[in-house]
Amino acid sequence: MEKKRLDDYEPGPVPSPRALDRFGFVKQDVSTSDGLGRSRSAYEYARYREERRVRKWRKMIGVGGSDWKHYLRRKPHVVKRRIRKGIPECLRGLVWQLISGSRDLLLMNPGVYEQLVLYETSASELDIIRDISRTFPSHVFSQQRHGPGQRSLYNVLKAYSVFDRDVGYVQGMGFLAGLLLLYMSEEDAFWLLVALLKGAVHAPMEGLFLAGLPLVQQYLSQFECLVRELLPKLGEHFSNEMINPSMYASQWFITVFSYSFPFHLALRIWDVFLYEGVKIVFKVGLALLKYCHDDLVKLPFEKLIHALKNFPEDAMNPDTLLPLAYSIKISKRLKELKQEYEKKNGKVRRFGELFENPTLPSVQSN
Repeated sequence: MEKKRLDDYEPGPVPSPRALDRFGFVKQDVSTSDGLGRSRSAYEYARYREERRVRKWRKMIGVGGSDWKHYLRRKPHVVKRRIRKGIPECLRGLVWQLISGSRDLLLMNPGVYEQLVLYETSASELDIIRDISRTFPSHVFSQQRHGPGQRSLYNVLKAYSVFDRDVGYVQGMGFLAGLLLLYMSEEDAFWLLVALLKGAVHAPMEGLFLAGLPLVQQYLSQFECLVRELLPKLGEHFSNEMINPSMYASQWFITVFSYSFPFHLALRIWDVFLYEGVKIVFKVGLALLKYCHDDLVKLPFEKLIHALKNFPEDAMNPDTLLPLAYSIKISKRLKELKQEYEKKNGKVRRFGELFENPTLPSVQSN
């Protein structure tokens, strides 16, 4: 029996209109709104501040990002400070491409994405079709079965599974690609996914999705050590209750908090993640545990597991959580823990350098 591709399916009915939040997700409580409780003057002042912030960012990056590299070389401290404060919503897609290195990859490889989508086949196509409806199901972009949003996600994931057949497709990749597609085109999202997994700027993350999830195991080992060292009382409590990071933190690293965290917080984390690398995932995880420390150390096993997967709303406030995360200094210790882990377990295997793909001779090396 011939297997079906997504193009063989007819789009389902368009879902009934429902109230959406400012990011396009269906509101759980229609009685709330983003501006609830704000006076008109406070709203106008907030809008004025945002417009002024956007002007600063436009001046910094230039038209289409033309001034970005020059500004980054001259004032890296300003760039870092502004990114940590949050990238303006209207510029987020472009800035993500600039700070991740994916814009350069796109320009170096014209026509490659189209070739992957239209002319290559993937062994993962049915798995992708099965999973795409589970990716951000409450977002308006993804709600229509086999609609434009689901087709775009399918195309990106299928293209990557062909581009890197050693990694192929793994379920958690959908949340990475799905988040990117909310801010950029299919082709742009594909190259940013490549930049992340193959390591255009930071260390490659493909080990998150290789057989056995070797990079996940490394990250969880490092995180467990950091909890014991920086939060010793909580680390001891976890040990006594037989709690380890694989029970609550795996999705933090695999999806960079895009799976279950409030979307406005996930976006702020992604801003920093794309610029500074995976250390922000460790910092945010530690900040959450630190913020909830006094409550967590009192809980028995069952309640502890629940609490670690359902943090209170006040802990998820970016303006509270992120400054706490930035205050945690772990860069040097992370490197030491990585070396210790590799000495004990061996290095995480990598399958080739960036763009070494025998099926695509037109793809250039970086």
